[in-house]
Amino acid sequence: MIRTIEKLMIEGATMEYSIIGEGEPLLVFHGGHSNCYEEFGYKALIERGFSLITPSRPGYGETSKEIGTSLLSACHFYKKLLDHLNIQKVHVLAISAGGPSGILFAATYPENIHTLILQSAVTKEWLTPKDIEYKVANVIFRPKTERFTWKLISIMNNVFPQFIFKQMLPSFSTLTFKQAKDKLDVNDIEAIRKMNNRQRSGNGFLLDLVQINEITIDTLQAVQCPTFIMHSKNDASVPLEHPNLAQENIPSSKLQLLDTWGHLIWLGKASEETDRSLIAFLISHKMT
Repeated sequence: MIRTIEKLMIEGATMEYSIIGEGEPLLVFHGGHSNCYEEFGYKALIERGFSLITPSRPGYGETSKEIGTSLLSACHFYKKLLDHLNIQKVHVLAISAGGPSGILFAATYPENIHTLILQSAVTKEWLTPKDIEYKVANVIFRPKTERFTWKLISIMNNVFPQFIFKQMLPSFSTLTFKQAKDKLDVNDIEAIRKMNNRQRSGNGFLLDLVQINEITIDTLQAVQCPTFIMHSKNDASVPLEHPNLAQENIPSSKLQLLDTWGHLIWLGKASEETDRSLIAFLISHKMT
């Protein structure tokens, strides 16, 4: 994949973004611990003639954290990015912790959104200060320590890929390793190893933990474009309450529960169904 990386100065702040492919544009809001170098799910879309525009969300990659004083502020900058690229209308693809960004962007700028796709997306209150995961994240993923956290994970993962995969599985899947084994693809362990080598949190993940809770029922109900919600029924990272809430409150929405092994719906034997379903939705809602 030929990926072009650019940096755009907007109102004194920097937005880093990548562009891959040619064709109808998808604006991608990546998940937590990621950036504009995200890869999951891209290949099938590029091969079917779509272009993917992926900004590093505030605090991730080289994008200024100041862009993300709030989700609404960040959406203002995403609109400026589309204006800079002279793009009037896009499909929005919002992934995991990027879900709230995609939902609010679709609700705020309906004239620029053709469709919204939510993949494994957070759509409501997620981790809170009372949760042990929240407390741990505020230690190991804080800006002063996250570099060392990911360095340690990547070193361990490069040396013991299968062991680390098994250790991480419960954070992604409600299935035991024995239950998930038949759903795994031969390339999944290597895909996780590569993921852990490119992951970084920067200031972004702690921003996510605060701003995710800015999404309300009113925000969901304000989304008017056709919306496709894709979620694994075995997702341990983002519980099924999230896709169910989105489907109940976004007026023109459709929910597909996938039988993948967990949160990373682009991996495993069932990932082909993920690609097929997404592409079928996009083709049925072509802009021209």
